[in-house]
Parts: sequence; structure tokens; C-alpha cells
Amino acid sequence: MENILKKIKTNVVVSALFCIGLGIVLVIWPGASAQALCMAIGAVLMLTGLTRLVNYIFGRDGSLFSQLNLILGIIITGIGLWILLQPKTIGIMVPILVGIIFLIHGINDLQQAVHLCKSQYDKWWVVLLLGLATIGFGILLIWNPFEAVETLFMFIGFFLIYDGVSDIWIISRVSHVAKIYKQETEAVDAEAKEIETDETDA
Repeated sequence: MENILKKIKTNVVVSALFCIGLGIVLVIWPGASAQALCMAIGAVLMLTGLTRLVNYIFGRDGSLFSQLNLILGIIITGIGLWILLQPKTIGIMVPILVGIIFLIHGINDLQQAVHLCKSQYDKWWVVLLLGLATIGFGILLIWNPFEAVETLFMFIGFFLIYDGVSDIWIISRVSHVAKIYKQETEAVDAEAKEIETDETDA
């Protein structure tokens, strides 16, 4: 289980770093060609989707979260591939598609918040707020109130940076809670074995 968690953590961190890198590019060069930006966004979405599929393969346990990883992985990978194959015709739809992805991502963050709350992590509400903010950004992109294309892509860039940083923080908290749970479980097992040994000696 520990090895699976490490693989999932690595995949999430790599995906988050790609998001941060693309976000920085969009913030610094928002006037770059729409086709290039669409292809870059498509590549990141494909990477994100494939990461979820890898997480499902190595971490499937029959839970709802595991099944959601499979569904989201297929959807996000498909959207990323579609953007890569049709960068010109789909360019105008990118903000809406990215907004939908952010909505899904925000819902996933809310699930992580619930998991941390059940694990009695005292700052689970921070993850909840991050998830709600992600959903809010997704709705804003779908609504698309931006008249200037450069402003729109700069906004997407800022959010990608935020999304990547928040992902790294959330997975670090999940790993921290899992580590504490493991230590507590091992302590209980050790205590039980000690009691059993004492009773045997008596």
C-alpha cells in the first residue's frame, strides 16, 4: 500500500509541475499563437488523464474514488487527444473545456477534503476551500467573461499555477495523514503483540 501511495504521489507531483510550467508560459507569453497554446493545453490534459489512469491501475481497490479516477482519466485523456488533433477548430472551445476539467478537478478535491475530515485531519477545511475555489474558477472559465484572448489565456495561466501548487499541497497532506495512520496502526499492533507475549510468559 505504501508503494502504491508513493507512485500516486509521484504521478500527481509530476502532473502538477507540468501545470505550473504551462501556467508560467501562459502568464509570460499570453499573446502566443492560439494553436500552440491549444496543443500545449491538450498535452497537459492528456498527461493529467494518463496520470489518473496510472493511479487507477496501481491503486484500484474497488472504492468510489478508484472508479472515479478511471472515469476521469478516460474523459480527460480523450479531451486532451481531441485538442491535439484539432487545435485550430477547437481553439475557441478550449476555455469551456478547461473549465469543465477544473470543475471535475474541484469535485475531486472535495472528495479528498471529506477523506481528510474522516481521518480527523484538523486542516481538512483548507482542502475544502481549495476545492471550492477550483470549482469557482471552472465556472468562471465556462462563463468566459473575458473579451481579450490574451487576458483569457493569462487567467488560465494563473489558475494552472494555482492548481499545480494546490495539488502538491493536497497530496502532501494526504500522504502525511496516511503516514500517521500507518504509525498508529503499527504502534497498536506492537502493543497487542507485547500484551500477547506477556500473557504467554505468565
